[in-house]
Amino acid sequence: MSQISGSCLCGSVRYASAAPPVMVALCHCKHCQRQSGGAFSVNVGIPKGSLQFTAGKTSVYQDQGSSGQPVYRHFCGACGSPIFSDVVATPQLDWLKAGTLDDT
Repeated sequence: MSQISGSCLCGSVRYASAAPPVMVALCHCKHCQRQSGGAFSVNVGIPKGSLQFTAGKTSVYQDQGSSGQPVYRHFCGACGSPIFSDVVATPQLDWLKAGTLDDT
């Protein structure tokens, strides 16, 4: 049974995680502002490796974080919805975009 689940706007990419969220964080960096189209991005940290895709797969854009290390931004290739970020500077967590959660 999953703790959390979600999808992109068009439903092509669906995910679930049996692990409970570790934390919620607001990121105000310029890259998250541009990706979200707002003043910040709401991100839900989950344990790395707990994310399972139940439909579709993501496309990936390699970005660079303020740490200078890579940030792999995963998104739906069909509708463009950002799904999660794999931030090399936080190797223990994946960062889901809160707007994609079924239970927002």
